[in-house]
Amino acid sequence: MNGRLVLAGLIWAAVSVVAFLAIPDVIVAAGLVIFGAVLLLVLFVARDWDTHSSFEEREMIRARRRKDRWERTADSRARDRERWEAHQARKAARSAGADDAPQR
Repeated sequence: MNGRLVLAGLIWAAVSVVAFLAIPDVIVAAGLVIFGAVLLLVLFVARDWDTHSSFEEREMIRARRRKDRWERTADSRARDRERWEAHQARKAARSAGADDAPQR
């Protein structure tokens, strides 16, 4: 865990105890403790804010996944292409047969 985060947690705990001992109004002391807890939560969530990947790195990963998927589905695309070409050939044969039919 991050040393600064642990130090912030210890300081929050100490200030919380002092707030409840020094402030006679429990609601105000609880408000300060809750405010400190929210700040501690924000510090925890933001601890790795700058360690994200760059746009180029994410796009490189996406491109690699697309390439893998493209290679993995090559057989299926080839079968689909063959079926489409057979369909087009049947369609062309039907239209050629309709053109050769005698006119009334």
